[in-house]
Amino acid sequence: MPKSVRVFDDRRRAFDFAATPKRVVSLVPSDTLNVAAIGCAGALVGCTDYCELPEDVVARLPRVGGTKNPRLDDVVALEPDLVIANQEENTRGDLEVLAQRGLRVYVAFPKRVADGLAHLARLARVFRVEGDAGVKELVRAGYHALREAEQARASTRPLRTFCPIWMKPLMTIHGDTFISDMLDLCGAQNVFADRQRRYPLAADLGRAAPLPPEKIEGRDVRYPRVTIEELVARAPELVLLPDEPHPFSEEDAEEFRRLDIPAAKRGAVVQTSGKDLCWYGARSATGIGRMRETIARLRAPAA
Repeated sequence: MPKSVRVFDDRRRAFDFAATPKRVVSLVPSDTLNVAAIGCAGALVGCTDYCELPEDVVARLPRVGGTKNPRLDDVVALEPDLVIANQEENTRGDLEVLAQRGLRVYVAFPKRVADGLAHLARLARVFRVEGDAGVKELVRAGYHALREAEQARASTRPLRTFCPIWMKPLMTIHGDTFISDMLDLCGAQNVFADRQRRYPLAADLGRAAPLPPEKIEGRDVRYPRVTIEELVARAPELVLLPDEPHPFSEEDAEEFRRLDIPAAKRGAVVQTSGKDLCWYGARSATGIGRMRETIARLRAPAA
């Protein structure tokens, strides 16, 4: 009999796998890709409406709704022996209901690029493919790209960068996020790294006093809503507009180009891949290099 495999998810809960999962529902687009990338697409029996890659894999899979509003009865009906979820992408209430209905729910929550690669390596152990040549090469490539970026970052002045994740309201990222770490790794310093979300909304927009810490315990403060005035005051040299979670348009880009900020003056307001910025695990193995190239290209002033 194969030896049981024990892994811990990002909630520090132990999972013992006496056998390889055979029926897996992924509630996270990046994990749908991760499972396929380690050669285990055949185990996937369901995914979300937002799962896009690999195209040939998701084309055959039943959809179970969005990441924030999955149809829980549909998930249960697929009889998965493993549900892969994310603490940020999925709601706590939904995941608790699935667990109460007898499903094994493995929760990821990487806040750093290195965390995402470690998560990918754990999935390889769960599926008992960590020794496969292709999987070993994928993980190796991810860590090689990480180390190479870290070495380059140590000797390069980062570009002060604004990266919004939503347009109306204008929202961005705190330093304690995967996106911010990816930016920093690739040579872009998040100008709002120190800016937490304040409650209520008026406080976040600077129009009222924020609630004290004890009143917001348990709330996510990593995605602040900011004003144009705040943005101008932070004087970013680069504005990166990802195509997800909000699909920033050329019209959106023009709004930023009209601002009195260094990025606008030097022609450094550009659209970029949201997947390279925020899909953790397998995507990072190649995404790190692409993001570094993007930022390096924008380091020089426009001609």
